[in-house]
Amino acid sequence: MDTRNLEKRIRYVLLFFVAALVASGLTAFPLKWEVTILQNLFGRGSFIEGIWPAMSAWISFVYQGLMEMYAKYPFIAYGTDWLAFAHLMIAVAFWGPLRDPIKHIWVVEWCMICCVMLIPLAMICGPIRGIPFVWRLFDCAFGVFGIIPLWWVRLDILRLKALKAGGA
Repeated sequence: MDTRNLEKRIRYVLLFFVAALVASGLTAFPLKWEVTILQNLFGRGSFIEGIWPAMSAWISFVYQGLMEMYAKYPFIAYGTDWLAFAHLMIAVAFWGPLRDPIKHIWVVEWCMICCVMLIPLAMICGPIRGIPFVWRLFDCAFGVFGIIPLWWVRLDILRLKALKAGGA
């Protein structure tokens, strides 16, 4: 593969990852609206209750807690605003690799480390916060599936570096 096509593929994968980060970040803002939709579709009294009662009960429990929090302590939602902000700022960090992937490969590697560290965070903090194991696995999936495109793009950046060194 020539350097031009490799650079194009690197940028497409990075843009996909950035879009995923932005989407993930933006969904942290309308949490009340999203959890209301989840409650209506999958909470107690929905068809899911007959199939997976524990998940239905969990969604209803989260809904109740979130509604009470918004009614009594809306400032706590500021924490999810910061979560959203962090996702958006991590996405901005990919501006460097998009411009010069070889020089800024460290951003990709740093984000790979973040994907790996997400797993112990979910497995340590999840039980402390009362998060069901299945939901922690769902959270871990972000790290597992996030590292795949990053690993792929890192290998492509290393290939690009080798191609450019050989052509120089």
